[in-house]
Amino acid sequence: MVTTEINDELLAAIRAALHQRADPARAAGAQAYMKSSIPSLGVRVPEVRRLTLAVAADHPFDSVEQLRATVLELWRKATVREERYAAIDLTGLRLSAAAPEMLPVYEEIIRSGAWWDFVDGVADRLCTLLQAHRPMLTAVLRGWSTDEDFWIRRASITAQLKAKAGTDPELLRDVIEANLADPEFFIRKAIGWALREYGKTDPDWVRGFVAGRAGRLSALSRREALRNL
Repeated sequence: MVTTEINDELLAAIRAALHQRADPARAAGAQAYMKSSIPSLGVRVPEVRRLTLAVAADHPFDSVEQLRATVLELWRKATVREERYAAIDLTGLRLSAAAPEMLPVYEEIIRSGAWWDFVDGVADRLCTLLQAHRPMLTAVLRGWSTDEDFWIRRASITAQLKAKAGTDPELLRDVIEANLADPEFFIRKAIGWALREYGKTDPDWVRGFVAGRAGRLSALSRREALRNL
């Protein structure tokens, strides 16, 4: 039976599991490191992922719609940072991996999360959607590359980090070109990161891209792009 009701049992189980593993000594350091106004429980990211997936196995979703509603409930009402990590982890379940209706969820996470750990947390999801729905996602990412929100623009650049041979170099070129003049650190870092990752698949393309943009590519982006070449 298809339902859009929130999976309340799963939410309760995730919240309980996270709080049971709270580490107050680590929490203060984690909150300071992330420069976050949202409190931390001090639970390590891999442990959050492990327990979230374990709870999801015990409390499976009935449909993509229910998963989507549950993720948004957990994200919007999170009182600690780890609950938001858990929300992102839920989006990685096979049920929703290639579901285009998850795109607005990722956009909300990026815009309202507005920090690198949340934005980069959905990069893999965008990559999966791009491979499954290339025409639609290509248009979306091109649009995102000129958005007023630099976190959305960062996501357009990092969306192909793990695409390897499935990378669309024209799309990568265009989203980077749209942001070459941006002085924002997180944009320049993303450009270098994206180029460095694609350099593992096509080093000649990356060398050519960098060489052809002398004076336009920031020193940070260039250094990151060529680090392993």
